[in-house]
Amino acid sequence: MGKPDGFLLYQRHEDGERACEARIQDYDEIRVSSGPENRRKQAARCMNCGVPYCQSAIKLNGMVTGCPLHNLIPEWNDHIYRGHDEHALHRLLKMNPFPEFTGRVCPALCEKACINGCDGDPVTIRDNERWLAETGFAQNLITPADIPVRSEKKVAVVGSGPAGLAAAYRLNIRSHHVTVYERDENPGGLLMYGIPNMKLDKKVIQRRTELMAAEGVTFVTSTAVGQDISMDQLLQQYDAVILACGARQARMPAVEGIEETGGVIKAVDYLSETTRHIPSLPAVSAEGKNVVILGGGDTGNDCVATAIRQKCASVTQIEMMPAPPAERRDDNPWPEWPKVLKTDYGQEEAIHVFGHDPRVFSKTVTTLIKEENRLKAVEIADIHFEDGRPVISEERETIPCDLLIIAAGFTGCEPGLPLSAGIELTKRNTVASAEGSYQTNVPAVFSCGDMHRGASLVVWAIREGLECARKVDEWLMGYTNLI
Repeated sequence: MGKPDGFLLYQRHEDGERACEARIQDYDEIRVSSGPENRRKQAARCMNCGVPYCQSAIKLNGMVTGCPLHNLIPEWNDHIYRGHDEHALHRLLKMNPFPEFTGRVCPALCEKACINGCDGDPVTIRDNERWLAETGFAQNLITPADIPVRSEKKVAVVGSGPAGLAAAYRLNIRSHHVTVYERDENPGGLLMYGIPNMKLDKKVIQRRTELMAAEGVTFVTSTAVGQDISMDQLLQQYDAVILACGARQARMPAVEGIEETGGVIKAVDYLSETTRHIPSLPAVSAEGKNVVILGGGDTGNDCVATAIRQKCASVTQIEMMPAPPAERRDDNPWPEWPKVLKTDYGQEEAIHVFGHDPRVFSKTVTTLIKEENRLKAVEIADIHFEDGRPVISEERETIPCDLLIIAAGFTGCEPGLPLSAGIELTKRNTVASAEGSYQTNVPAVFSCGDMHRGASLVVWAIREGLECARKVDEWLMGYTNLI
């Protein structure tokens, strides 16, 4: 413990954000990192707890708190405080291969479990992690690994999102020959096309995939497995195949005509097309339109921020569930995940532009109002739940809507590829495997990430990719020394 009284001497000071007025004019990252002096003070607040819940990933009351990657947080915080940045980076990379991703997009399960949060403010773990990763790149401490000896084993990874990248990284470092297949034009999957630039600049992903390529990973893009190349061909060419294709099958509300109406788009498609066309406007743009976003989660918030940058006329974000409390309830104590209301960057920007929070709670869309099959308005109604079943009010409210963005979650993986290969799916439409295993019913085929777990966080996808790599290595070699 570098500074025993650090948590008493220093207040929590997060990295800042660019002012709303400036940042809504572009798609650049909104976070502004503070320098090393503040980072060392923030790291000094870490208490090096005897039981570090921050790295525990324990499930309490049905929700996980603490880092799923079991990051060695007290260790690298201590090194940051002491100015041992290279040592800190080594301890960070021990458990997390991609801290430049998690330091930007992770909701910081670690911070919610920090003991300083019990009666004060937690350590700025995520900001410290991002700073340390960027310091590593800036000081040329993160360079391609030299792998002088290679095994004779070849592995194909289908999908280059966080799970696929993590599995490919770990198996390549282990010395196997790894080829990653990606149907889009650039690797990165969800990181590249599902998360806006404002949160994760695409240069950050390109930097990492170029590093992996320099280490020996082969990326084959614009190639859809199951169409451009079959699973049978992969199984003939490779000793093992990992499916990490994500869970992009969107949950569509039961509203008549929603699939056929012009002006309705799925959130991931909307965000993907925007990313592809920056700085110009995509074919489906919010410019000058009244936008309604169905879904109150992180993806919905990203859509709010994107619509504002496209100069929408208005934006409304509809959430089926009631608004969470502003502060923790007594039945939601530390270190459980805090079920409290969070106003994210997109909502902050909407408040700045339109003068009010875009969110409405306990509502749902019931009817689409169209002219020549183009959306003009939607009817919404109050909704509540009784015994887990939705009950919708008979009263309706009409609001103008030229663009309806569906951000209501996902119902699992796209089933075409696994079913064509004879791979069993669960009732949740995820790839089936035995408990604690990532191996499918097809012996040489494994699966990880959202495709295996269901739609979740980037940090969970990375963990799944690393664990799957360990199982694949053990299957290929008869043993494994991967952690």
